[in-house]
Amino acid sequence: MAGTTRADPRSAILRALRAGPLSRTQLAARCGIAKSAVPGLLAGLADRGLVRPAGVRAGHGRPSRLVELHGEDAYALALGIEPDRLSAVVTDLSGRVLAEHAETVDVAALGLQRGMDELAHLACRVLPGPPGGVAVSVPGLVDSAAAVLRFAPALRWRDAEIAGLMAARLDVPVEAVAVDNDANLGALAESAAGTDDLFYLAGGTAVGGGLVSGGAILRGARGFAGEVGHIAVDPAGERCACGRIGCLETKANLAAVLRAAAPPGDALHDPALGVGGRVALLRHRVRQGDQRAATAVHELGVALGVALSTVVDVLDPDVVVLGGYFAELGEWLVEPVRVELAARPLGHVRVVPSELGLQAPLRGAAHLAAERLLANPAFLSGETEEASV
Repeated sequence: MAGTTRADPRSAILRALRAGPLSRTQLAARCGIAKSAVPGLLAGLADRGLVRPAGVRAGHGRPSRLVELHGEDAYALALGIEPDRLSAVVTDLSGRVLAEHAETVDVAALGLQRGMDELAHLACRVLPGPPGGVAVSVPGLVDSAAAVLRFAPALRWRDAEIAGLMAARLDVPVEAVAVDNDANLGALAESAAGTDDLFYLAGGTAVGGGLVSGGAILRGARGFAGEVGHIAVDPAGERCACGRIGCLETKANLAAVLRAAAPPGDALHDPALGVGGRVALLRHRVRQGDQRAATAVHELGVALGVALSTVVDVLDPDVVVLGGYFAELGEWLVEPVRVELAARPLGHVRVVPSELGLQAPLRGAAHLAAERLLANPAFLSGETEEASV
């Protein structure tokens, strides 16, 4: 019937096998599939290199032949777009990194079409073969259902159909390409590490957040949930680009913190160092006792704590994860954030720096790309949705 989407039983099999080897009888029971259909489905998955025999399990009666997830040749492609950097990572279905590369580039100066060209070239450099799932991390407001970047101020892109543009360049079905906000993907990466309820606060050229509840990203009615950069933290502060006064973003975007940490002309402001290089230099100065740098980082922690107190009161997460460049400064940010939160009724929440640091969005994108393939193994053979089993 038009307008309906059938669940792919191959997807159910692959997800079941992620927990370990299973027999055909176990797969039929766990996936709700007729036992007679399982051999044919497994044969198709084996042809795509997604499953393989895993020996025999002895037991009472007839031994059971086992199958396991294979997937070393099923490539999940994660692509990252940042104002000053493009990156790509290829993993297999287990999440093992097979190849990765990044390059420094002024993405805003390239424009949308040339930016997509460069990103596709980067993808082709790292891909060993055709990708089965693709996910793109972008800094801005994303309609993830439509895979459209609605607005990215740092890139000066608006209503960019990222999925379609990338699918055409990589010669994959547009349905195989997912697009999401970098903060959401950072939150997804942290959740995949074992925390089902968390708020992820991302620091970069802008400030954003991602909320995971019950292991799933909460997006809100329009997909823009987590945009915490415009919570007011200083009524007497600077005017924000949004028109309001004293937004968190005026205090916590990287450029603002670096301005507070060093005078104009200082190496901290050198764009050639990239985000990672400038943050590393700031960290070094704080460790060396540079008072101006240390004060700037402490005031950043206070501002984050003020904003997060509102987030915690409203959302009640188990954990707050400091991501992006905040993670690189975590040893000095966590305590002032905790002090601010402790003064609030619901402030007793764990605050931790992300162990993934600046790589979290790309790792989340890799997870999402693998999920896209698991949801529809037909992408590996170029089948259409209507042709799926």
